[in-house]
Amino acid sequence: MAEEDSQPTLEELSDADIEAAGETAKEAAEILPSIDNTKILKGETYTYHSPIPKSIQEDPKGEVILGVDEAGRGPVLGPMVYAVAYCLKSDNPMLREHKFDGPPSPLLCIQNQPTNQPPADSKKLTHTLRTNLLQILTTPDTTLHRNLGWSTISLSPRDISAGMLRSTSSSTYNLNAQAFDATAALISAVLASGVNIREIYVDTVGTASTYQSKLQKLFPNIDITVSKKADSIYPIVSAASVCAKVTRDAAIGVLTPEGEEIGSGYPGDEKTKGWLKRGMDPVFGWEVGMARFSWATARDMLEGGGKSGGSGGGVEVVWPEEDGAEQTLTGLWGGMGGREGLAGWYGRSVHSEF
Repeated sequence: MAEEDSQPTLEELSDADIEAAGETAKEAAEILPSIDNTKILKGETYTYHSPIPKSIQEDPKGEVILGVDEAGRGPVLGPMVYAVAYCLKSDNPMLREHKFDGPPSPLLCIQNQPTNQPPADSKKLTHTLRTNLLQILTTPDTTLHRNLGWSTISLSPRDISAGMLRSTSSSTYNLNAQAFDATAALISAVLASGVNIREIYVDTVGTASTYQSKLQKLFPNIDITVSKKADSIYPIVSAASVCAKVTRDAAIGVLTPEGEEIGSGYPGDEKTKGWLKRGMDPVFGWEVGMARFSWATARDMLEGGGKSGGSGGGVEVVWPEEDGAEQTLTGLWGGMGGREGLAGWYGRSVHSEF
């Protein structure tokens, strides 16, 4: 698969950034309601929903806007977190006042519509500022708590990888399909709670028009906009981005042993690859909550070869077949007799689905 992410690239992350992220993540993990330590350590996928904001409860027919974004699509370590944020359309200016979209910018969004001015960008926020925003959001009697709702799905490394290696009647459950289902589940849950969602803004996965069409079929009575860099254009998506990023950073804080250096989590990071090599069990690989064993980086370390330069330190497992032939463990996983099996999915672009 294509190991990529809309977050800052490895080159844009300094050692100080990574160290600061680790410190704030551990602090955030102690107080954030979207963090479930037990499920994170067990490698379980789980969902968190905030209470419905008081402003929406008091105006149940008020038009609500909702934004969707994710964090952790590309890294080989940790969960991928999808988040939604939602508020009354009339409360949209509140998001800019709290600087969810980063430092002050010439962009002025009126009723959540973009202008032709240079966009702001939630990625300009430091880890500390993102964490502070989410702490304010979870503090009762603050403006954000009264007016902004949010939900997250934390997709565990184990479940991401198991889905990608799973055979179905049509195809494996690739990362795009998992992302779409997570988005749909979050939106459906907010609708089921009685929130009058009238507009949805989504940071795209794959081709924006195709993704938008798929969502529109599921939610035909809602205006849906899917766009590249949506968190730089729509403040409500910026808010969702903050919720996703802080939740993922905090989850990494839970998973990282004290004193361990895991780097940025991206496959090209030497510190990350070093941690994977040190922590690999030759039979079982890595802790279920930490490493995505379907990523090429992890596969190569277990089986050897490939572009990642893995050492192939895993123990070879061979399964006998009824006719006396032998089948490797990855061949058994891959595929119900398929020619390529598991290995055929490593390095394949997920964007072919969209």
